[in-house]
Amino acid sequence: MKRTIMCLFCCLMLFTLHQAHGAEPRQAPSAQERARTLTLLNQPVVMLQAKFGFTTPEERVQRIVTLLRTLNDNDLKQSVETHEVVRYHQPAVLFSINGNAFMLLSQGDLDEGDDLTLPQAAERVRLRLDALRLSLAEQYSSHYLLLSTAKALLGAVLLAAVILFALRSHAWLKRIYAARYARRKSIIPGALRTFLGPIEVRLYAAVMTSTILVAVYLWLSWVLRLFPWTRIWGIELGGYALELLQRLGLAVISALPGIVIVALIFIITALVTRLLRLVLRRVETGQLQLPGLHPDTVGVTRKLISVVIWLFALSAAYPFLPGANSLAFKGISVFFGLMLTLGSAGVMNHAMSGLVLTYSRALRKGEVIRIADHEGVVSEVGMLATKILTRENYEVTVPNAVVVSGRIVNLSATLKGEGVNMTTSVTIGYDTPWRQVEAMLELAANRTSGINHEILPIVRQLALQDWYIAYELQVRLLAGESLAGVRSTLHGHIQDVFNEFGVQIMSPNFISQPEHAVLVKQENWFTPPAEKSKS
Repeated sequence: MKRTIMCLFCCLMLFTLHQAHGAEPRQAPSAQERARTLTLLNQPVVMLQAKFGFTTPEERVQRIVTLLRTLNDNDLKQSVETHEVVRYHQPAVLFSINGNAFMLLSQGDLDEGDDLTLPQAAERVRLRLDALRLSLAEQYSSHYLLLSTAKALLGAVLLAAVILFALRSHAWLKRIYAARYARRKSIIPGALRTFLGPIEVRLYAAVMTSTILVAVYLWLSWVLRLFPWTRIWGIELGGYALELLQRLGLAVISALPGIVIVALIFIITALVTRLLRLVLRRVETGQLQLPGLHPDTVGVTRKLISVVIWLFALSAAYPFLPGANSLAFKGISVFFGLMLTLGSAGVMNHAMSGLVLTYSRALRKGEVIRIADHEGVVSEVGMLATKILTRENYEVTVPNAVVVSGRIVNLSATLKGEGVNMTTSVTIGYDTPWRQVEAMLELAANRTSGINHEILPIVRQLALQDWYIAYELQVRLLAGESLAGVRSTLHGHIQDVFNEFGVQIMSPNFISQPEHAVLVKQENWFTPPAEKSKS
């Protein structure tokens, strides 16, 4: 029995290399220091440094192992004792258990950096040995091991219950969400509920996963502490968790002043932008006049000033953000700066073109314009593009850079809501008196609805061609009338009037003079399937 206990004792005492400096542990030991360290149950006890005669510190550690093998279970029930002695012409402390001496700690084993006297160092070593002796006694106790095993199994059952609860609750939450969504029972609107529902379920899953991981960590740390030979690992696991919580707590506390400053900066910025919005809104509605601000450009000015203010606030708050001085934060800043540099060339070109259009007031919403092949009403002048609603009711988006670099014809810029001028042209032969042509064009304009008849139509002779004269008719449309619709109606009346008076229209090209004028007699104007009600 005694031999068995001694064998177990020697196996469980792992005399390995560990961290010590004299009688006290230290970090990052060298290979020689680890060879001189006495470790019991994975815990460092002492590092021996003194050389007694031809006996090296490593040999002293091996001799201590040999002496400890002679101890039995009755010896382990006794406390570790110390005796002050003089060995090798220097003071020393002799350690013994139940009268069996097993280790000698001398003045030469101490390290000056520990700033300990020999009695102080010996007392620390004695306390460690005594604590480990109790752990060894527990290790040999069948009752203690059975009780620890039962506790570990009970903890495993509780851990399984926590995991099962987390899994079941997640499935239950998904069913509840699906049922409530099907019955439309929620105070949150349906569209927002559809968006938030999956996020809530996944967020709950993340919380439950974190709970399971924390529970497993705590259970493992607790179980390792139950058994003497793994107690040091459990203590280290718990120490890691406490250290992490402590570091997180200190980080949060140290970041609070910066967070408060950032919050104050953003609150002040929000108040300033809100005050600015109120003032500029009064300018936009005409209730307030400020030099240099025009109601048409106040909207863009407000956005620009808000962007500048928020950028300034962000620059001021950046140094106070938690982790602003970390390498990760600096790397992210460089990454976003690089992305902005690479992708902003085209965007800034369009944006600056949009500012040019806005502040030059070349275009306004509701004006009729012609850009390249597109003619229509301006529906939006944005920061990056201009949108035009054409006569086909198509919305054409033209980049602002294209608008600025091209030719813009504004048909309603000078009329200020009075309608737009519309022109159309025809070519008539020299055999028709020009005065008759002008009168017929004016008659066609007077018959057309949607034209402002208070403003007389204007007829111009644009060019004297080889075979005909080019005439242009200009009329003023009523406010809100469609340019394409009125033009179509006017063209129909021009054809009717010229047919009534027997004048041939030679547009667009003249090839040869026919024997008879190309006309449509009035009795043929409504040849089926045409209907008179649609004329």
